[in-house]
Amino acid sequence: MEVDSILKILILVIGFYMAWNIGANDVSNAMGTSVGSGALSLRKAVIVAAILEFSGAFFVGGTVSQTIQTGIVDTTIFASEPLILILGMCAALLGTGIWLQIASYQGWPVSTTHAVVGAILGFGSLISLKAVHWNEIGFIALSWIISPLLSAIFSYLLFNIIQRKILYAMNPVQATKKLMPFLVFLIFFIFTLSCLSNGLKNLHLTISFPTALSIAIAVGALAAIIALLIIKRLPHLTEYAVSNPRHTPQTVLSLEKAIKHLQRVRASSHDETHLKVKDLLHAIQKLSNDLRKETTLLESTSEYNIVEKMFVYLQIMSACFIAFAHGANDVANAIGPVAAVLDTIKHGVMSEASIIPSWLLIFGGIGIVIGLATWGWRVIETIGKKITELTPTRGFCAEFGAAATILFASKLGLPISTTHCLVGAVLGVGLAKGFRALNLSMLHDILLSWIITIPASAIMTIIIYYILKFLFI
Repeated sequence: MEVDSILKILILVIGFYMAWNIGANDVSNAMGTSVGSGALSLRKAVIVAAILEFSGAFFVGGTVSQTIQTGIVDTTIFASEPLILILGMCAALLGTGIWLQIASYQGWPVSTTHAVVGAILGFGSLISLKAVHWNEIGFIALSWIISPLLSAIFSYLLFNIIQRKILYAMNPVQATKKLMPFLVFLIFFIFTLSCLSNGLKNLHLTISFPTALSIAIAVGALAAIIALLIIKRLPHLTEYAVSNPRHTPQTVLSLEKAIKHLQRVRASSHDETHLKVKDLLHAIQKLSNDLRKETTLLESTSEYNIVEKMFVYLQIMSACFIAFAHGANDVANAIGPVAAVLDTIKHGVMSEASIIPSWLLIFGGIGIVIGLATWGWRVIETIGKKITELTPTRGFCAEFGAAATILFASKLGLPISTTHCLVGAVLGVGLAKGFRALNLSMLHDILLSWIITIPASAIMTIIIYYILKFLFI
């Protein structure tokens, strides 16, 4: 068998292995919030991911693939020795895949984008520091910082609105009925606009932004009208008798504000006034803690259960949204280097950017889905249950915040991390309930795993590169 044929088979096998590991780790992150909140079973999550991950990879996956393929390493450096680039890309994918499998086995939600960019960076630096586009690396690194912050802020604000407008309302069910059509509009509007604003490149369709905006508004409005009609026809929502609890969550909020004011008075007072304020503050803090316990019990009553059941449908929509977004962005991690290698083997020379064939997008999408179905449950448990307690309302806010960030970055060609977005979004939702709602120990472990990912994948890439170099050169 010719060397070129062997290299083609090798890169396709390694690329599929990498896609499988992306499914096992990153897609598990994407589906973890839905499974953790109980909105979707693991089986249903796999079905949703299979359809939407594939769609995202096929329709809008090509833009980011270009960044991974040529935006990190200057391929012209290898013009005289294309085999070096081929072996380096093979080593980067295999090294990253091995690290991801180790991380998935341990249940660590690491960043596959972080890993593959670090691996390619390690390979490029090994050959020549001049081969690395350091400006592009800085741009990508900045996106890794910005994306979790944006996800956290968006999710925090959205959950705060839901808390105040629905969960802390005097009639949560009635408030949900009023807000639900608007939330449905928001989901379909942003999802449609994200898909259409820059055109569906892989279908060779170009749609102007004004046209995309008009279509998105129409789709969102239609979805909101359908949601409104469905809600009105549900008897258990229209006939629900509202209970009159002794205390509401709003009472706790008011007491917490009073505590903050008293703390300021204590800090600026002296002598007898300071002691009186201190005693008063202690009494109000005890009352606040007691009422918080009652409020927590209140949120498990039938009224709040109905609200959460209504949000299950919204979370399923947002799960579809984030699966599509993930497929659009992270399929590039597996197929970007594969496309670069296949193009180099075919033409015998480097190219600034090769066309990403549709069959390769399909190939990567299939690998991702199989990885989720066979190995993803470990990371799903971590992201869905071990960071903070998730309910459908919280899960919806986390997923929607992360998905909006991912699709926005995908259109800009930024290979951001789904892991960073999801963890940032879950963190934002947890912060809306206070630091007590967060598992800080688990967040520490996740952050540490992110730090380890870059050197681990880089070291494995270097080792594998030398092995491949020994075998083929």
